[in-house]
Amino acid sequence: MGQQRQHSSWRLGFLGPRGTFTEEAARLYARRLPAALSVELVPGRGIPDLLRAVAAGDLDEAVVPAENSIEGTVAVTLDTLVHDVDVPIVSEVVIPIRHHLLVRRGHEGAPIATVVSHPQALAQCRRYLEARWPGAQVQAAFSTAEAARLVGESDRPGMAAIGNALCADLYGLVVLESDIQDVPDNATRFFVVGTEKRAPTGRDKTSIVFAFAVDRPGNLYHALGEFAQRGINLTRLESRPAKQHLGDYIFFADLEGHAQDPIVDEALRAVRRLCAYVRILGSYPRADYPRGAATQGDGKTD
Repeated sequence: MGQQRQHSSWRLGFLGPRGTFTEEAARLYARRLPAALSVELVPGRGIPDLLRAVAAGDLDEAVVPAENSIEGTVAVTLDTLVHDVDVPIVSEVVIPIRHHLLVRRGHEGAPIATVVSHPQALAQCRRYLEARWPGAQVQAAFSTAEAARLVGESDRPGMAAIGNALCADLYGLVVLESDIQDVPDNATRFFVVGTEKRAPTGRDKTSIVFAFAVDRPGNLYHALGEFAQRGINLTRLESRPAKQHLGDYIFFADLEGHAQDPIVDEALRAVRRLCAYVRILGSYPRADYPRGAATQGDGKTD
């Protein structure tokens, strides 16, 4: 935490408004920070705005969603990190995602006609909605917390939100049905983005992006082979459009180890000789997430 401060408190941004799963992740991460640090949680309107605020020094760090175990990658996070800002990933947080059906107090007996939530939350509860409320209209909101706020402000019976227990507490809603996610072990991984790179801890992960100058057979095979022959495990690999020409792609990978580890550094040097573009998005302490943890706890934070 040695960067030059522009404000007295440690400003930790998260995807707002209040009550989002990102706030849960931010609260969990804040508890890991030094006790002497005065942490201010700052809600942000969008992921690009949060990342740009870190780059500009308006925030010290920001917590943004990276991927979900059901719906996959949050594309806007990766795209913004690669194309719009140059700030490192400094940590990761993984939390279980427990979705609940929330209604305004006093409306518990009304049949559900409209369900509002973030598109990811709606997708993660699709089978539940089809089976339990097949005639309900689905309405997208900017976030699960915004959906809860809209339901709390509406006097229309039959309107429900999908959100967490924190949303219910914040917006005066009641939990009509609990744990409605289609997959019990639903979890979301969040990136913490800052400006100060992390030193090796011995249990680290490194995120990289790379691209080739010419599309030819064997490109990806040979690049990945540099990690395989050194015994470096890749925990994630995917492609995204390069935002240049149709058919041009860049590749994202997460690997075990820190960029400063000699064996990882050697592999990255070898990959650079094969690629036209290689960038380290960050090396950071690896989060452990045991399978089955999503069914434990009440989804709330202190």
